[in-house]
Amino acid sequence: MSTLRLSPLALSRSRFALSPLAETIGTTIALARPHPDPWFAAWRARHLPAFTAALDADPFARGLTGLISSTKWLPGFVAVPPPDGMRTTLTRELAAVRAVSDDTFRAELEPSLTHSWHHHDLDWLSGHGWGPRAADLLQALWTAHIAADWPRRRALLERDVAYRAGLLAAYGWPRALEQMSRHSTWVGADAIRFSNRPGPERVIGDDGMFFVPVSLSTGTWLCQGPPGHYAQVYPAGGAATALTPARPRRALERLIGAGRATILHELAHPATSTELAARLGQSLGTIGGHLSVLRDAGLVVGTRVGRRVVYRRTEDGDRLAGDQDT
Repeated sequence: MSTLRLSPLALSRSRFALSPLAETIGTTIALARPHPDPWFAAWRARHLPAFTAALDADPFARGLTGLISSTKWLPGFVAVPPPDGMRTTLTRELAAVRAVSDDTFRAELEPSLTHSWHHHDLDWLSGHGWGPRAADLLQALWTAHIAADWPRRRALLERDVAYRAGLLAAYGWPRALEQMSRHSTWVGADAIRFSNRPGPERVIGDDGMFFVPVSLSTGTWLCQGPPGHYAQVYPAGGAATALTPARPRRALERLIGAGRATILHELAHPATSTELAARLGQSLGTIGGHLSVLRDAGLVVGTRVGRRVVYRRTEDGDRLAGDQDT
């Protein structure tokens, strides 16, 4: 299994970050793979013709995208920790990709080829200047498929960071890292397991590491910079809402109000009032008022777990919500 080992100092200095490059890579993988999640299918259907046409017009784009979307080991030049934390920009990240020499580019493809579940030839790797060509491709993918959605995606990512930062402040890193991926778990007092696949143990340097959410519902990967510098990419909570059309659920909203309808849909997964406030960017007072009305209507119930009250939908709440979040 793949584990990251952190000293107390490294753990205290670890933090969250955003990476437009990671968002671009994750979206590219989701577009390229043939069986999308049900909630992703409509968005993919709208974007797939332009995506396919761009790949058909450029063998380099098709070859690199095909490899990235069919390997368990991303090339190192696209899997680098974001340089500026929460303020990281795509321009800054792509500058590093442009600076990659052809020799380094070719060498960093080798592990990806070894760990791919498809056979790949490298006929598409012709000419020279592969780093700049890769950067141009990623910029084009961002512009065509992400830029218009980025404000909504970024808001989702920032809510996830705020939610986990609240858990970190209240309970420490083990709770903040809970359920970052299907396989993530705390191992002992100083190690995080993010994958069940065999892999070397990584020791995080004293500067700590970044945790980077992306608005896709599956997939995690590790980014590595200089020795001891790492970032773990993980799917943000509520990722299914990032690419769905921003249409109000009019019938339910008109029946119980937009705020209460939003909370009812959020409670597809049980949560405390504090967690709901962090996810939705609202005050505890506002959340508490809505929960009180929903509870009186028999649509949600609260269960005390230690010092916390965890809210969940009742059967009536499930029926009214219509399970539209799945």
